[in-house]
Amino acid sequence: MLRAASRLLAALAAAALVAACGKSEPPPPPPPPPKAEAPAAPTADQQLQRLAREVYVYAYPLVLMDVTREVMTAKAPINTFQNKRSFPDPSFTDVVSPNADTLYSSAWLDLSSGPVLLSVPDTKGRYYLMPMLDAWTNVFQSPGKRTIGTEKREFAIVGPKWKGELPKNAEEIRAPTDMVWIIGRTQTNGKADYAAVARIQDQFKLTPLSRSRKPAPASAASIDLKTPPVEQVAKMDARTFFSRVAMLLPDNPPAKEDTAMVERMKQLGIVPGQPFDVSKLDAASAKGLQDGAKSGLDAIVAAASGSTGDIKNGWIVNWDLGRYGTNYGLRAITAYVGLGANAPEDAIYPYTHLDGGGRRLNGANRYVLHFDKGKTPPAEAFWSLTMYNDKHFFVANPIDRYAIGDRDKLHYNANGSLDLYIQNENPGKDKESNWLPAPKGDFNLILRVYWPKQEMLERRWEPPAVQRVS
Repeated sequence: MLRAASRLLAALAAAALVAACGKSEPPPPPPPPPKAEAPAAPTADQQLQRLAREVYVYAYPLVLMDVTREVMTAKAPINTFQNKRSFPDPSFTDVVSPNADTLYSSAWLDLSSGPVLLSVPDTKGRYYLMPMLDAWTNVFQSPGKRTIGTEKREFAIVGPKWKGELPKNAEEIRAPTDMVWIIGRTQTNGKADYAAVARIQDQFKLTPLSRSRKPAPASAASIDLKTPPVEQVAKMDARTFFSRVAMLLPDNPPAKEDTAMVERMKQLGIVPGQPFDVSKLDAASAKGLQDGAKSGLDAIVAAASGSTGDIKNGWIVNWDLGRYGTNYGLRAITAYVGLGANAPEDAIYPYTHLDGGGRRLNGANRYVLHFDKGKTPPAEAFWSLTMYNDKHFFVANPIDRYAIGDRDKLHYNANGSLDLYIQNENPGKDKESNWLPAPKGDFNLILRVYWPKQEMLERRWEPPAVQRVS
């Protein structure tokens, strides 16, 4: 600006001088106008940014549940069990942190058209559970060996607004939302047990009481079946994310204790059943909204790599998964790293990505998990140790082993203690029975304890540290 002004003054002075001397030459051309400065980027509305971040974390599990439902029901109809006949392998990416302990009988229910009957067979003592998650990922009921035994039973699952008569032999289970995910699990003792479990799975039945149907869902051709649901949600902009929240709210109401968050959603402009309108936002508000959604996701991802529970010998132990109350942060993190977590009475999942020295677990090293005699995980049902890569999926390995536990033919030491070998290369024939193969890069471990005993529920047992030996 100063240089342009100087040029302008110099030109004016030269013109005056020419005129004074009586010269007839034309004056020099005027200098070019100064270049316009680029408009400054809008400053984000900080208050709106904080509000959007808070609502994003609160609603993240709801949106992730819906995307997961969409992907999974493109492969199996709504209100129908999809039975897995074999353990997941490294190609399975529908749900993060899958297990290789039980065969799944998974079903998504739509209760908006009326109740759905659930029939479970006599499993003749075999452990199973049918945890039911509402749209916000809370376990609201869990029929299974722990709660009802293993005899034949029938239940009627009804939505939050339903009223009417039920069959006399059906026990009512009222769901808090019309979207329900049943993640049935049946104990499976290795590949040789597949056929026996399949016969039980075929007797898990779902029968809608009403024949009325809602409009058909989107065709499978319009659904992204290749990108994991977690990544699909991460790609959503603020408008897409909050619009999805708004459309899900009428059938999936927040809990009573969520009154404060309901008010915050109103402040953000979320109206149940209506698309999220951003057309009237000014530049600062639009940026605040988008930045808030992004920072909400960033906060979930960052927290997922840290500690969200008690730290016991390098393990992170959450004692209250499955029912979160107003702990929205824990709920969002759990959905991100392991959608579908059980209630603590059914299972507790100590998790680690660090060795006993606080260093990142990596396949370049060798590790041992040692249990003293009588100190293996206290389970009424069974326990397992599962290997995942840094994205929380299974890892391909030469012996197709993704988990190891008390149902395997483990070799115990002479003094009754147990060593599990965690490494990339085979430790040798004498140790292979206790080997959990690791990838070459970073990895994570989950120690699953099914139907934990009181000493674990009362926090009197803790997992030993993963010891690095090279």
